[in-house]
Amino acid sequence: MKNTKSRMNRILTILKILLIGISLPGNEAKGQQGLKIYISADMEGVVGAVTGDQLGPGGFEYSRFRTFMTNEVNSAIKAAKNAGASEILVSDSHGNGENLLIENLPSDIQLVRSWPRPLGMMQGIDESFDAAIFIGYHSSTTNTRGVRAHTFSSANLTAVRLNGIPMPEAGVNAAIAGHFGVPVVMISGDDAIVEEAQNILGPLEGAIVKESYGFHSAKTIMPEKSYQLIEEKVSTALSHLETFEPYQLELPVNVEVSFKNYLPAELLSYLDQIERIDAHTIRFIGKDLPTVSRFFQFIGRYSPDIGP
Repeated sequence: MKNTKSRMNRILTILKILLIGISLPGNEAKGQQGLKIYISADMEGVVGAVTGDQLGPGGFEYSRFRTFMTNEVNSAIKAAKNAGASEILVSDSHGNGENLLIENLPSDIQLVRSWPRPLGMMQGIDESFDAAIFIGYHSSTTNTRGVRAHTFSSANLTAVRLNGIPMPEAGVNAAIAGHFGVPVVMISGDDAIVEEAQNILGPLEGAIVKESYGFHSAKTIMPEKSYQLIEEKVSTALSHLETFEPYQLELPVNVEVSFKNYLPAELLSYLDQIERIDAHTIRFIGKDLPTVSRFFQFIGRYSPDIGP
């Protein structure tokens, strides 16, 4: 049923493109009018970001890098609008979810902020979107390369696998988009995540804004160059939107999560839905990706003392 829905979405997109070309005099359309675009923005993959100094309120460079992150998102928004997007939803998906400078974003977009949210970094996506774009992403916790490489929690998790595939956040989030028949068409970040995402998701467009030397070091281009590159890659992706397919996993989804510490795996195994498969690893079977996403949100954020 999911595959049928995906094929229908692709057919509708192609028909939309064809109708635009037919309706405009001289076939001079610059874009695909009426596109609806989803942008998920993280921060570790933003140009120049290498340590916690740039990535959280306690870091001495954080305020500056909020500007860089916002400008990268704005570059993607600009390109999407030039390609014909009439609706854009942006998800602030890093840290506390309150990083993007809301006053510096265009007035005609919408923004998802803070946590918790059932679909995590993809909150708000549904079948009505034509494409998803990932800005400022980073490689997975099982990747030996990449600036700030982790999947959801660098402090707590050592592996996340869906149907046996080691996953970066980009892979999980693309699968959530794929549940709704939405393809991911472009990603920005360091060279490690662009390569990893393309290996998992296929030939999506990639904007490499820095080359990883290690977990806390990189060779980076300059901010203005990153904005130009992101705009170019989004434009290229949306110019051949009909060639992208949603990333869809076989259902039900076999979820395996490995913790750095022993006790979380032990306690979660008390739940009937959870199987403990080794000292640090649990398995959960999700009927679909929204269920999987809610599972990740729970294990990542639940604590008995949370408030209010």
